[in-house]
This record gives sequence, C-alpha cells and structure tokens, in this order.
Amino acid sequence: MVDLEYIAMFLNTLTPKFYVALTGTSSLISGLILIFEWWYFRKYGTSFIEQVSLNHLGPWLGGVENNNNGNNNTNNSQNNNQQSVPECKVWRNPLNLLRGAEYNRYTWVTGKEPLTYYDMNLSAQDHQTFFTCDTDHSRPSDELASVPSAVMQRAWRERNPQARIKAAHEALEKDSECATAYILLAEEEATTILETERLFKQALKVGEANYKKSQSTQHLGAHYEAIHRRDTNVCVYVRRRLAMCTRKLGRVKEAVKMMRDLMKEFPMMSVLNIHENLIEALLELQAYADVQAVLAKYDDISLPKSATICYTAALLKARAVADKFSPEIASKRGLSTAEMNAVEAIHRAVEFNPHVPKYLLETKSLILPPEHLLKRGDSEAIAYAFFHLPHWKRVDGALNLLHCTWEGSPYGESAVGDAPCHAFRMIPYPLEKGHLFYPYPSCTESADRELLPAFHEVSVYPKKELPFFILFTAGLCSVTALLALLTHQFPEPMGLVAKTFLNTITSPFNFLVEKLEGVLPSNLWHQLTRL
Repeated sequence: MVDLEYIAMFLNTLTPKFYVALTGTSSLISGLILIFEWWYFRKYGTSFIEQVSLNHLGPWLGGVENNNNGNNNTNNSQNNNQQSVPECKVWRNPLNLLRGAEYNRYTWVTGKEPLTYYDMNLSAQDHQTFFTCDTDHSRPSDELASVPSAVMQRAWRERNPQARIKAAHEALEKDSECATAYILLAEEEATTILETERLFKQALKVGEANYKKSQSTQHLGAHYEAIHRRDTNVCVYVRRRLAMCTRKLGRVKEAVKMMRDLMKEFPMMSVLNIHENLIEALLELQAYADVQAVLAKYDDISLPKSATICYTAALLKARAVADKFSPEIASKRGLSTAEMNAVEAIHRAVEFNPHVPKYLLETKSLILPPEHLLKRGDSEAIAYAFFHLPHWKRVDGALNLLHCTWEGSPYGESAVGDAPCHAFRMIPYPLEKGHLFYPYPSCTESADRELLPAFHEVSVYPKKELPFFILFTAGLCSVTALLALLTHQFPEPMGLVAKTFLNTITSPFNFLVEKLEGVLPSNLWHQLTRL
C-alpha cells in the first residue's frame, strides 16, 4: 500500500500546467498520425497502421506469412506482366450502332439525343484518320473543290448531319466510285438495315477495286503507300460493317464466316477488336466451344482486356455449374472446384469493370451504347450489357450465380450471408493495387460523363469507406485538443475533473488490493511487495 500512497500523493501534487502539457502533446502526436494516415490512404488506398498490423503482426499471431508471401508474389508477377495502359484512353466501340437506322430512330421516338457532341467529334476524327491520307492535302487549292476525296474530307468535319449527307451526294456526283461517300450515306442517311447493307455492298465493290489497284503500286513510294493504307482501312471497315448488318438481319452463320475471313486476311487490324464482334455472334449461335477457342487466343496477359473478354470467360465457366448452383447448398457443403472456378472468374470480371452487373441484373436501366467507350467505365458496361444480356439470360442459372456473387461483394447494394459470397469482399477498392489488373483509373467518371448523354445517370465506382484508424486518430486528436483548450482556459475545474477521473479509475484496483490483503497472509504480501 506504500507504493499506492506515493502514487496518490504524486497525482494530487500535479498542477493544471501538467495536464495542459499532457493533453497538448497528445493532441499534437495524434494530429501528426492523422495527417500521415490520411496521406498514406490517399496515395495507396489503405491504412498504414492496418497494413503494418496485417503484414508484420499478423504472421506472429496467425502464422500465415508464407501464404501471404506466396499470394503477394503471384499478384506482383501478374501485375508486372500486365501491359501498361493509359488511364483514360477512349476506344472505338466495336459494336457501335448505325446512326441513320438505329440512333436516329431512337431520337424520332423519344425526342432524346443518344450521342453526345464529344462522342460524335471523336467519330469524326476517326473517320478522317481512317478514310483520308496526306495526298488529299497536297493537291493545289483549285483542284480540291473538284476532287471527291477532298469533298469527303470536308464532309467528315461537318457538325450538321444534313451537311455531311449533302457533301456525300456531291462527292458521288463528281465520282460515282467514291467508296467513302457510300460509307457516310450507309451510316447516316439509310433508315433501315437493308438499305444500309445495300449501300455498304456498293462501297465494298468500289473499295475492293481501289484496294487491289493500290496494292500493286504501294512499293513505289510513301505517296502510294499512304493511298494503299487508306484503301485498306476503307476495305476492312466496310467488310466489318457488312458483317454486322448481316448479324442484325439474322444471318448469323454468314456473319461469323465474314468475320473469320476478315480476321484471317487482315491479322494486323486486331486493334479494331473484330474478335469482339465474332464472340457476340458465336454466343448467338450458342457455339460455346468456338467462343472458348477465341478467348484462348485473345484473353492473353500481354493484350489489353475488355469487359467482353472478362465477362464472356465468366459466362462460360458459370455455364458449367449455374443450372445446379444453390447458395444454400453451397454454404453447407462448400464450393466445388468447378463452382470455385466460376466464382473466381466472376471476381476477375467484376474487378475489371464493376459497373456491368447492375445492367446484367437489370437493377439499372440500359440506354443505347455510345460510339466510343472507356474501358472499365460505365460506357463500356452499357456497351457490353446492351448486346450480351440475352446471352446471359439464355444460360440457365448464370444470372442467379452472378447475383449471388455480386450481392456478397462490397459493390453490391446489400451483402448476403452465404458462404460462397464472402470471398468476393477481397476485391480491391479504387486506388488499391488490384489482384489481377492495374489500379482502377480515377478519371473514368469525368470521361464517362462526356461520352454518355445527360439524361443517363452515370454509374460511379464506389468510394471506399475511411479506415478505422483514420477515424480513431481523428477522434483522438479532436478530444485531446479540446481537453487541452479547456484545461488552459479553466485550469482549476479541469484539474479537479482529472483527479476525480484518476481516482475513479484507480478505485477498483485499490478495492482489489484491500481484499487481497484480507485474504492472503501478511508475510506473503510483504514478500510480493518487495518483489
């Protein structure tokens, strides 16, 4: 009891200045910790204290260091091998619709414009790149007005659709074999798919003749090489759009053959992602083995991924187990190997683009897809779901498996307690290092708002909640700062409060010591106090 009396005397002799210094120092230290934690969270997407606890204290307590190291090494190797892709590069939508036969019909019915000016301006730039060459600029100014290619170059720059169509007709009057004029009319003036197909066939007839002619002269110099490159772009574009028209008209097998021939003849044009058109057509035929063969070629670690690649791979794996999958049964017996593969494939797909499930599960309404898309963004999710939702519905139980997995994720609207869904919570949040892909870009929301019409509510990647230790240090800093201020302003009352608090804290310990003194022999207690 002598030591306790000394402690009590020491506490009673403390002045208010000591409490001011104590609370002020605590506030300063906790404030510095808060600033560091916030900076670390903003840069790396996680709490520094949590990371230290998991990586250094966790192995001591749980003995899982080896497993974690193995997983980290695997993830690091996958991320290192992943091709670096610019954060917000906008890509041409491989399955973009026809302006005259599809987009304009939507405008006539609803009175809404499905395409933004930014999206159409990107298309105009694409058309100028694909369908013009340097030789079109090198002609004398007095010849430009009479050259069809120069007229079409002006047409691609026009903002007014009617002015573009008028320029295309003007180009055809000057030269009835102007392939790019037929392309513009097929895209924007034709009001039906059949009429579009007819115009594209005319463009193909002219385009192939020009392609064969320039192919024989391309070796003569840079001038002829540029002309051949333009004619190649025209030929590939027209054949692809013809295949898409054939698919829309229900002649799917014919469309598949056209796409395969095009990919075989022009293998270097893979940047146009023609394989995504082929995958969609094969899914319509339910030729799942052929789809798997295409995925085996294009789902490569060195190639840029897309929602079509990731979600089609998930669909094929889900197809093997979805018809017999039951969350209740799986929670009791655990997941089989095939079910685990399907769930992991869905994890991979949702990590790449977490916006897609809302459209596939029809919890968010679809709109017409834009002409350009942002990979991993809402625009890509709309473009994928618009064409692939029927394929998911056709596979019995696939949407049920997706729903079950999605609802157990941090991105789902509500979490379910089924065992197979818990693993989905491991999917990283934005700014965190992904398990399979590079970190999710932070600029997708602003880019999607430019690509998508104003009447559509853009799906935003969910923000991560602040880690516990940031909230804890913020509360600790605020409380200690408040105590320091009150102690400085009201030293005597706060000193009395501090002493009362300390006495209250120590009173249970004093009571316990008194009880022990009454029970234990006095000499034993004396020996313990000497120790």
